Amino acid sequence: MDGALGWMGFAKPFSAQIPFLRIEKNFGFTHGRAERGWILPKEGFPLKAWSAYLIVALVWGSTYFAIALGIESFQTFGMVASRYLAGGLLALLLSRIGGEAWPLKRDLPHLMLQGFLLLTISNALVTWAEGSVSSGATAVLCSTTPLCYAVLGRERLGLRSWLGLALGLVGVAILILSRAGAQTLSLSGVGAILLAVFLWAYGTLHGRRHVKGQGLLGQVSVQMLTGGTLALLLVPFTGGFLHAPLTWRASLAVAYLAIFGSLVAYSAFIYLAKAWPPTKMSTYVYINPVVAVLLGSLFIGEPFNAPMAFGMAIILAGVGLLQTAKPFADKACPCGTE
Repeated sequence: MDGALGWMGFAKPFSAQIPFLRIEKNFGFTHGRAERGWILPKEGFPLKAWSAYLIVALVWGSTYFAIALGIESFQTFGMVASRYLAGGLLALLLSRIGGEAWPLKRDLPHLMLQGFLLLTISNALVTWAEGSVSSGATAVLCSTTPLCYAVLGRERLGLRSWLGLALGLVGVAILILSRAGAQTLSLSGVGAILLAVFLWAYGTLHGRRHVKGQGLLGQVSVQMLTGGTLALLLVPFTGGFLHAPLTWRASLAVAYLAIFGSLVAYSAFIYLAKAWPPTKMSTYVYINPVVAVLLGSLFIGEPFNAPMAFGMAIILAGVGLLQTAKPFADKACPCGTE
């Protein structure tokens, strides 16, 4: 993926160097073919969409490791503000260099709402909840996201898709709960995480339905700058930016989160949210813990055992079922639900 970025070789616009960052002119909700009530573009989608999916699944899986390094020095909201403000400014800069259209004025409230719901509120709820809910239980609760997309998106799912959703959720539970250590829960913490999942899904679907303009990087910059600014406002009330001396590991981790976790992966996510039906898109949630566990085992010696491998196999089976499920035609509602 490093080679695909071509940071300073702007012989082509940046958006042309990463497939999913190039939005075709007839991308939107009035062109293309209907799938499960959603409108998809006509041409050139499989490669770009799969590239975006793999980036979200792999890069966001690796951000667990980066966040663990970043919090060695950063307070939670200090890291969130640094990550999204830097990522938003980079997205805006590359949008201008690439000659993208500015976000439409009528799209700005919807983009800002997405940034508020996804990047500030959802992050804040999960962060607060982890004070009373273990990280393993948090991962399991967050893996209900595809189910939330299925319900809020009002998708017509067949037996194959529902079986895939169930296998993915069970696989994540086995993978995470097979790790050593007690899993703690509190009613308020569980409620906060489930609310975060709901708001993440709602915000994603809201953007998919209401944001009609072009220029992916410009749209992403509005979302990240909104989320980062709101996190920045919370910094004075949550202990400041740092809780320990800044280390090079923490600095590199936040730089990785800003460039790859935010600029690249979040842009891929926003693209994918418009490219695929919500439930199919959201299966990246099942892959993220697999990547995180493998990286933890390889680089910091975290335990890995047979039940965890079994959980991974179940996850992959569930994702396979969801990715290969045939969509229902929905001629009655070709534009989604409102």
